Amino acid sequence: MNRRGVRRVSSVDTLLPNTDQINQTVFTPDALNATSITVDNGSRFQVGDQVRPGDSREVMFVTAISTNTLTVVRGYGGTTKHTLTNDMRVTILGNAALEGGDAPAARMTNRTRKQNYTQIFTATVNISGSNQAARHYGTQDELDYQKQERMRELLRDLENCVINGTAPASGQTGSSTVRRTMNGIVRQLSTNVFTPGQNGFPSGGGSGSDLNESVLNTAMRLVWEQSSGQIDTIVCGGMQKRRINSFITSQRAFTPEDTKFRDLVGVYESDFGVCRVIVSRWAPADSILLLDSSRIDVLPLKGRSFHFKPLAATGDATSGLVVGEYTSEFRNENAHGMVKGLSTT
Repeated sequence: MNRRGVRRVSSVDTLLPNTDQINQTVFTPDALNATSITVDNGSRFQVGDQVRPGDSREVMFVTAISTNTLTVVRGYGGTTKHTLTNDMRVTILGNAALEGGDAPAARMTNRTRKQNYTQIFTATVNISGSNQAARHYGTQDELDYQKQERMRELLRDLENCVINGTAPASGQTGSSTVRRTMNGIVRQLSTNVFTPGQNGFPSGGGSGSDLNESVLNTAMRLVWEQSSGQIDTIVCGGMQKRRINSFITSQRAFTPEDTKFRDLVGVYESDFGVCRVIVSRWAPADSILLLDSSRIDVLPLKGRSFHFKPLAATGDATSGLVVGEYTSEFRNENAHGMVKGLSTT
């Protein structure tokens, strides 16, 4: 943290990428037989790599690299050649080292410094001497009761800010005249943000924007392909939670002896994760959040978890401040996702 103790800093590391894209529009002699291929990032490749273009079954073998240009053997091992196109994804299957060869040059990724800002949450309690001395229905200590109520309100606000909070574009450090706010989960998501029916993402049910299993599974699959994370938590509002509950409607069966009707999905299990489904009042109504809980923390500044601080008496009243200073730590942004633009009716 910096000297003012207002910034939470962590480092995020990533594995060496094993995918890239072709960056070439004209191929010689043609896109089916070209052996010189330009990619976006030649540094991701090594001589001896086996490379697969797109989703084809062709394997190409890299024999030389010049900046971003790869010299390859097409149809390696008798595989069927595939027509190459600009922006086509290429996947590195693995590298074949020489027997008895020298050690290859060391390669590594640089850790990325991530940060967020702490936000101070406060509420004042003020109870007159008469109020404290009087007997109250349902409570023995009015001061203690008011402290509990203000604490519940601040915990509610903390949850809301962890999901929806936004830090200012400038002046994030804050001061005695500038208020400091944290970035929440929604604000920090950028890589895996999907909208039904847009950019190749499948449409949902109903009018095309209703949440269904196809939408949910596709989003989880794309996050799984993007990172080494494991989605284990789905956070959504009431409407989208009811949509998830409806996934099992057609398979539900009852016997004449049943007296309880249950319409609830608490855990959603798919090939891409076993997820606890959490309903939150503060989740955006048209969205669901797909989270890896091992990469998210809500943390107080040291010594600044919620507590009650008595204030100096200036008359016949007891005053105090319920205060806490928190931030959200959101690691490996591409290990999480969000589906937005869902129907809310």
